[in-house]
Amino acid sequence: MEAKAYLRYVRISPRKVQIVCDLIRGKDVNTAMAILMQTPKAASEPLMKLLKSAVANAENNFSMDVEKLVVSQVFATPGPILKRMMPRAQGRAYRINKRTSHVTIAVAEKN
Repeated sequence: MEAKAYLRYVRISPRKVQIVCDLIRGKDVNTAMAILMQTPKAASEPLMKLLKSAVANAENNFSMDVEKLVVSQVFATPGPILKRMMPRAQGRAYRINKRTSHVTIAVAEKN
């Protein structure tokens, strides 16, 4: 049994979020929380809140033991891209892509 939590439309590139996701995949919840607190990346704060939400879902909805929880899945997929224009020389305009992410965390009890 897995408990999941989703974070939609976060304004960070999925490529940057995936770096932090790789750090906590497969770790137990307390270790993953410690790693996220010490990681100086922009994605670590939203992922920490999402991990807390997944743990709360596991505890309240599925009556799992918090001490036995492990991060079983964590991944980031691209969300919609906000397209903006930047003025350039001689009347040109370059497109700026402001990327968004959808992040999923699943926690499960280890045997």
